[in-house]
Amino acid sequence: MNPLDKIHALDEIEKDIILCMQSAGQALQELGKEKSSQKSAETQSQQFLKSLSSVESKLSEQINYLTQVSTGQPHEGSGYASAKVLQMAWHRIQHARSRVRELEETKAKHSHAARQQQKRQQEHAAAQQQQQQQAAAAAAQQQQQQAAGGGVCGSGAAADGAGAGSGNTTGGSNVASIASELGGGLPPN
Repeated sequence: MNPLDKIHALDEIEKDIILCMQSAGQALQELGKEKSSQKSAETQSQQFLKSLSSVESKLSEQINYLTQVSTGQPHEGSGYASAKVLQMAWHRIQHARSRVRELEETKAKHSHAARQQQKRQQEHAAAQQQQQQQAAAAAAQQQQQQAAGGGVCGSGAAADGAGAGSGNTTGGSNVASIASELGGGLPPN
C-alpha cells in the first residue's frame, strides 16, 4: 500500500467514527423521548455497535502497520525501504545530470577555443599564401619588366652605337672638310 492509500484508509475510519457518533446520538435521543420507540432505539444501537467494531478493526490494522514501520524491520506492506531506495536513486540521477552538464560546458569551452585557434591558423595560412602569391606576382612582373626593358635598351644601345659610328664618320668628314676650308684662313700656331 502506498502512502496515498493509507491516507484514504484513515479518511474512511474518520467517516466511520462520525457515523458511530451519529448512531449513538440518535439512540440516546430516542431513549430521551417520553414515548420512545424501542425498535428504533435498538436499530440505532445495533448500527452504533456495528460502526464501532468496524472502526476498532480498521484502527487496529493501522496501529499494527505503524508498529511494523516504526521498528525499521522490513515487512510486507512497508514502503519505507523502497521509498529510501527510490530517493537515493533520484539523488544519484541528479548528481549524474549535474556532472554531465558540467562536462558538456567544459567540452563546449574547449571546442570553442579549438575552433578559434583553428580559425586563426587558417587566417594566418591564408595571409602567408596571399603574401607568397603577391611576392611571386611581383617577381614575375619584375622579370617581365627586365625582359622587356633589356630588349629595348639593347636595341637602343645598338642604335646609339650605330648612330655614333655613323655620326663619327660623317662628323669626322664634316670636321675635316670644315677644317680644310678654314685651315687656309687660320693662322698657324
